Amino acid sequence: MELKTIAQSLHEYEKKVLPRIRQNPLLNHLAEASGLQEVEVSRALQWLSNKKLITVNTEEKEIIELDENGKKYQQQGLPERRLLTELTNKPTPANELAKKANLNQEEMHACIGLLRRQNAFHITKNEDLLLSITPQGTKLLAEGFPGENILRKSFPLKTVFLTDQEKQEITELTKRKKIINIEKKKIISAQLTTAGEKLLAEENLDTDFIERLTPEMIKTGNWKGKNFRRYDVEVQVPAINGGRKHFENEAVEYIKRIWLDMGFKEMTGNFVHSAFWDLDALFVPQDHPAREMQDTFYIPGKAKLPAIWTKIKEAHENGAGTGSRGWQYKYSKQEAEKILLRTHTTVLSARTIANLKKEDLPAKFFAVGKVFRNEALDWKHLFEFYQVDGIVVDPNANLKHLKGYLRQFYKKMGFPGVRMRPAHFPYTEPSLEVDVFHPVKKEWVEFGGAGIFRPEVVKPLLGFDCPVLAWGQGMGRYVSEYWKLTDIRQLNNNDLKQLREIKTWLK
Repeated sequence: MELKTIAQSLHEYEKKVLPRIRQNPLLNHLAEASGLQEVEVSRALQWLSNKKLITVNTEEKEIIELDENGKKYQQQGLPERRLLTELTNKPTPANELAKKANLNQEEMHACIGLLRRQNAFHITKNEDLLLSITPQGTKLLAEGFPGENILRKSFPLKTVFLTDQEKQEITELTKRKKIINIEKKKIISAQLTTAGEKLLAEENLDTDFIERLTPEMIKTGNWKGKNFRRYDVEVQVPAINGGRKHFENEAVEYIKRIWLDMGFKEMTGNFVHSAFWDLDALFVPQDHPAREMQDTFYIPGKAKLPAIWTKIKEAHENGAGTGSRGWQYKYSKQEAEKILLRTHTTVLSARTIANLKKEDLPAKFFAVGKVFRNEALDWKHLFEFYQVDGIVVDPNANLKHLKGYLRQFYKKMGFPGVRMRPAHFPYTEPSLEVDVFHPVKKEWVEFGGAGIFRPEVVKPLLGFDCPVLAWGQGMGRYVSEYWKLTDIRQLNNNDLKQLREIKTWLK
């Protein structure tokens, strides 16, 4: 583009900033010289850089700023100098000296401690603390105090320009209260390019251009003969990030759609349940380690149990006619009445089965929801995470059907290779672990458990024995793989850049 055309396209901010870059290359100085805010100067620099009139440099440097006390001491002098200046050979009460030197109690105590270590005064204890100067104190007054040279400088300072002695003094000042602050800041500066120098030399930037054509100007016709600023349609503009769902919610919706497409109905429910529904109804023994506080979040209170609690009690104690001997212990109603945050979405499966009748069968249900475990937080463990659960209640269902459902699900999730190994869970028999073959890592990865609910679970809840296929899979591991997240905690980062830039869930 010709320089004349570029000059006619310059924004008001650019015209104010460009001529001042030779004298004031730093962003904050440009803002002061141009009368613009720093954010406006930053925009102008970006636009000028896009037009190749300047280059913008960004450096991260340590900057030293004066704090509240530092500004005060820069005007009045360090407290130790002010105190020592008031001292004479004659012993003088400390409170009188503090008043003369304009020192508060905290500053006075600090000065006494500092100067006493340097043998700058004598102390006489009478009704009051009496101080008198020593020859060493007189010498200190003449030679000066560490930090005074620093306070005489113009702030902010860059540590890169300080001598070793000055850096040592800075270190000492940082140990004192509210004198200086050291911060890492981005220093933005600009430099004119050859094109920028040429434009300033050849073009007049004082020409006024009209920024916008208004309806009033069109009606009256007074736009004729006026100079309008050219618009550069090729100039880079800041990206506009439209609203979008959280990427984890995108995955949740996709997973729900898989099960809905296979004819399943969604199960939903509360986060808070009784231990009866969350554990007892699933034939988890009341002395199981998972019930301890280190694994489960309990909530104060007492739950009201449904009428079928006595059937669950019998199943635990003696098997309740299922052919099992149960767990052979005395069932505790008090343990069942405890309230907790659900440890798995399988609790929804138990409640759903309890509401089914024979005429409702066959039936298929799924759940995708948050569960809570009292886990130590690390790169592969969360205490709040999504679980994918499902059940198929069908008199004709068998293990082959269960494997088919899981293979179909993982195929749609992008894992065509699935294998299943024998396992043990308190509420399923037979039970199996599901592994999928990772297409990138070329290895098998464990993703969850599944099986057929035991009669001790089904018969008390449903009223009769019936095959119930069941599975429970943690969602975090396989969705993390999609986004190449190496730490599962990144799923819940409060990182705006990540939320804007992470790829959309598409399979």
